[in-house]
Amino acid sequence: MARTANSASGEKAPVYEVLAHDIKAMGVEAVFGLMSDDTALFATSLDTAGVRFYGARHENAAIAMADGYAYATGRLGIAVIGRGPALANGLHSAVYASRTSCPVLIIYGEAATIGAPNGLGPDYKALDGVGVLRAAGIKTFSAMSPEGARQTLADAAAAALRGATVSLHLPTNVQLSEIARPQASLAVKQPDWKPQPPSEASISAAAAVLARAKRPLIVAGLGAYKAGARKAIEALAERIGALLVTTARGKDLFKGNSRNLGIIGSFSHSIARRMADQADCVVVFGAGLNFLTTSFGTSLPKVPLIQVDAARANIGRWLNADVAIVGDARLAAEQLASACPARPAAEKPFHDTETSALIAAFRPEQDFQPANTARTLDMRVLAMGLEKLLPTDRNLVVDGGNFLGVVPYLSVPDPSHFKMIGDFASIGLAFGAALGMAKARPEKPTVMIIGDGGFLMTMGELETVVREDLPLVVIVMNDCAYGAELHFLKLRQHPVGKSVFPDVDFAPIAAGFGFEAETIRTLEDLARMAPKLRDPQGPIFLDCKLNAEVAAPFMSEFAHFEGRH
Repeated sequence: MARTANSASGEKAPVYEVLAHDIKAMGVEAVFGLMSDDTALFATSLDTAGVRFYGARHENAAIAMADGYAYATGRLGIAVIGRGPALANGLHSAVYASRTSCPVLIIYGEAATIGAPNGLGPDYKALDGVGVLRAAGIKTFSAMSPEGARQTLADAAAAALRGATVSLHLPTNVQLSEIARPQASLAVKQPDWKPQPPSEASISAAAAVLARAKRPLIVAGLGAYKAGARKAIEALAERIGALLVTTARGKDLFKGNSRNLGIIGSFSHSIARRMADQADCVVVFGAGLNFLTTSFGTSLPKVPLIQVDAARANIGRWLNADVAIVGDARLAAEQLASACPARPAAEKPFHDTETSALIAAFRPEQDFQPANTARTLDMRVLAMGLEKLLPTDRNLVVDGGNFLGVVPYLSVPDPSHFKMIGDFASIGLAFGAALGMAKARPEKPTVMIIGDGGFLMTMGELETVVREDLPLVVIVMNDCAYGAELHFLKLRQHPVGKSVFPDVDFAPIAAGFGFEAETIRTLEDLARMAPKLRDPQGPIFLDCKLNAEVAAPFMSEFAHFEGRH
């Protein structure tokens, strides 16, 4: 951490104001939050200093906004909320953000560090927030003195910029104390990331395995995208005769490549499963191989597996790897291509004319029989309809639920434009994340897919969209149920009544907030929205009524897995 001198000119200012200017000096342009009595002065000082404060209607949304902004920009996302109940309200989102590896700094108000003996009480907001967050695995920083507050802020920001969610706690008496107004800001050292090349021994071991493989399959995750490895992986695939798939988070990394099979695992099309079953070697770049990528261990064949990751701890974490390559995905792909001799066409069966024609001819609608009714849509049919109408250059944020079955049918420009909210399995957080992405990229529409359950938990953020003028298209996948739980119960032959709810029309509610809103029950209803969806000029809301009988494929995978364990 670099320090600059505090030049005492004699003028003093409250700590909260000094910290606001320090955050401005870091290059931060936007902060998200929900002010409380213990952060109100700080929040307004940020806005006054030129750091736009975007206020949410719930603390979970505020923190998720910071995470969505950090995800879309790669820059520091900051949320400012209060202590006690505010901290408790936002705990879901704080834990979620801590698992996304995005640089997020959550600034909490805190009770005064010095209380008067026999003072008035009780403190209804009292909560060991630091203890709670530490128990949740979040690194905490506390500014215990006015003189140390600035350095504590700088240390917390630096920790977050290393790819983590951290908390900074500001006691009210520290915030209100006056210190000499500095003439220079504390400098926050940016992490100096240098791609690490893998060892020659690991490359040689992997090349020896690939030399024996006739039908290799390459799996790429979000880590491969972040490493800028697309071209290097594609070149390797051409050299060794491999087909390409991605994880859900690496969605559309190989968009446009003729060897691309889409997502592997619980969100696969049949073409990916069919071809993966024929593979005799699997090479994984920057992917964790969780249960959704592997469909609980069934989507990848039992063949030699080579796993490449910049973090040693990620290799073999969920699925055993036969060869480990610790290093940057792009460098590893380039070194593997150099170590593997180019194969003639006759020795690349995955690239032959028959296989290429099979891949080129595949259409997603081949995988299912539409299950529309007179008043509801099959979610897959709806997704394909939206795919045709929405702008192709878009952000896509998807909440959690049975409707995740739409993921294979909606495209994005690249993985950085796609965000799934599953890191803590808490529904509703997509609303905040979508707002953060919309702020980060106002030049393109952000599309949020959310279930009726998650929407009802976060409906108040409709007002945030309109007040902050954020470009958002809200698609409510409304099956009038907690869809995942509905199918969970059905698969176990239990009563489903408690997971089902009345058919409520949400469109008039959204219209009351200022959205262009419509209820969608048929493809004809959707077609009427075509002009607005192709070129969204303001907030759009679609309450899409779904056939609740349609289950996402992963629901049966969950049931089968639990039946074996």
